[in-house]
Amino acid sequence: MTTLSIDRSSMLKAADLPAKERPVVWIDGQFLPKSKATVSVFDHGFLYGDGVFEGIRIYNGKIFKARSHTERIFRNARAIFMDQQSVSPDDTATGVRKPEGGNFPYTEDEIIEIMEACVEANALSEGYIRLIFSRGVGTLGLHPFHCPRPSITVIADTISLYPQEMYEQGMDVITASRPRIPTVCLDPKLKPLNYLNNILAKVEAIDAGVLEAIMFRYTDREDSPRYIGECTGDNIFLIKNGKILTPALDTGMLDGITRSFVINELAPACGIEVEEKWLTIEDVLAADELFLTGTAAEIIAVRKVDDTTITNGEGPVTKKLREKFRSIVTSDAVPVD
Repeated sequence: MTTLSIDRSSMLKAADLPAKERPVVWIDGQFLPKSKATVSVFDHGFLYGDGVFEGIRIYNGKIFKARSHTERIFRNARAIFMDQQSVSPDDTATGVRKPEGGNFPYTEDEIIEIMEACVEANALSEGYIRLIFSRGVGTLGLHPFHCPRPSITVIADTISLYPQEMYEQGMDVITASRPRIPTVCLDPKLKPLNYLNNILAKVEAIDAGVLEAIMFRYTDREDSPRYIGECTGDNIFLIKNGKILTPALDTGMLDGITRSFVINELAPACGIEVEEKWLTIEDVLAADELFLTGTAAEIIAVRKVDDTTITNGEGPVTKKLREKFRSIVTSDAVPVD
């Protein structure tokens, strides 16, 4: 385990670099200019998508839900045995794990400290963090425990996902023909570096002239209801008779941080009831309002699904939630828990 020591007074800062060398990126203990922020071609994150990641927002210089994001990425790292990939000194050839495992280079508190330092180095008041845990450098084979040490990257930069006018007008989405990977194969609660399932569904949306697609739970039964899970990069909510409904996590989907914030904090603050349940596409098409949530997207209304118009612009409940969200993240009390 590394003992972290960050000298903020002497660390590399974006302000000292030409624009083409920004942002400053942190990789495995070093602050680097953009052109030198590289990983090895033998890194299993590059070779196999072997790793996990988080996208995190910065508001007023504070990292929104930093603790929740950090806890999730560590939970996911443990789920893919990244905390157990240390090998005995005399077993590097076979990559046999130590029985006790536990070779992760940083603690949760240290990862939060690193992210905060990156925000400072890049002088960001508003922005986005990409936190990446890769399996690390190994061999060309699949064997994950030939990678003796995980590699950690923190990128802090600006981001703009959807045009501002889309938040008031609402966005159009489609239903993807490509379903989510079955949970028994790869739990959708993971955020792996391999996002091809989502990307290929995203291509369907782009080919249809929109920016998002609703993805269904996988089934090989023709008579099964078409249960919705999430979109390619966002969670989905519908409003019916003043109540918020959203797919239950066991449908097979990501446990979004913004999703949890809406369910546990935002909706109660607005006096709106929320229910998590299995939802079909018929439920979606009969909704009074629809909206999506995500770290980059925040809260955005859906105007149309395929050929069915849900609302003409942002609905009143969605607007109330979005305005409440914005009032919180632009305040001096941005939640970092």
